[in-house]
Amino acid sequence: MESIPVVLSDNLSDGQTKAFRLLANQSANWAKWDDELLKVEIQELEDLQFDLKMTGFELEKVQRFLDNLDGREEQGEKGEKFSDLAGKVEITKPGDLWILGGHRIYCGDSCLVESFKAVLDDKMADITVCDPPYNVAYGDSQEREDKKILNDDQGEKYELFLYDICSHILAYTKGAIYICASSSELSTLQKVFEEAGGRWSTFIIWAKNHFTLGRSDYQRQYEAMLYGWKSGNKREWHGGRNQSDLWFYDKPTYNSLHPTMKPVELMERAIVNSSRPGDIVLDPFSGSGSTLIACERTGRICRTIELDSAFVDVTIKRWQVYTGREAILSDTGKTFAQIQEEKR
Repeated sequence: MESIPVVLSDNLSDGQTKAFRLLANQSANWAKWDDELLKVEIQELEDLQFDLKMTGFELEKVQRFLDNLDGREEQGEKGEKFSDLAGKVEITKPGDLWILGGHRIYCGDSCLVESFKAVLDDKMADITVCDPPYNVAYGDSQEREDKKILNDDQGEKYELFLYDICSHILAYTKGAIYICASSSELSTLQKVFEEAGGRWSTFIIWAKNHFTLGRSDYQRQYEAMLYGWKSGNKREWHGGRNQSDLWFYDKPTYNSLHPTMKPVELMERAIVNSSRPGDIVLDPFSGSGSTLIACERTGRICRTIELDSAFVDVTIKRWQVYTGREAILSDTGKTFAQIQEEKR
């Protein structure tokens, strides 16, 4: 650059010059981004294969713009604003069992068999559809501390964690089992699933509408889902023979409810393919509640577990908004709203 525009201030006193410098720097804090123009600029830089880290934006913030290209505010199945579902005060505490119509959600550790007993009440699940932690510390670099996933980033202990989970799932599931997984841990998941007594059938590939920005040469635009069942068991199939193992679904526009939110339609497809209305669907990792909402939409009964009480609250609120009904705490009979009011 040979020249830059300047404004001379030679008519200002020393005091005025100092005050002007402070005012000029402070004015940057008053400015707001034009989101539409910013998205266009980011997209054009991406098309030019420009290193987006050079813009000064965190990669996750850039991804949010790319994930929200149509400018819509993040909303749920019936138009609820996801931003309204998160809360600062946690209502649920460990050991709570909530009744959501025909569904149940238990706040506990899925590594413990007692959690499965509590939520299933001596019953067996017909199928399992779940999304366990990916061992990659999702949420650690994000702005909100409460978005971190408990039991994530376990390092070398992750294989034992997966083995325990697979053992419990196989012990309590009669039919098909779907387990979402990080691409870096696919071999580990298949290994422990088979060691625990499972029969691996295939990996279903969820193809997303946008890739996730990272530092790899190739940006990943898919996630995988293990499909199998317990060796010796029979599984039901209601999906016809014209389905492939490549499923195309858009990513959720934002992930403000949970760092690794899954589309309800993704979980719904697995549920409809492998179960009947009225069947019990087990999900040991509720997260934002996508599996439970999919069960509500398809007439299945969800039994779900979640370690983090904040995400139990999110799932309950999401279900309440979707159905217009009240969740009830099993041991007291009080509604979620009543306990929420008591804690204010």
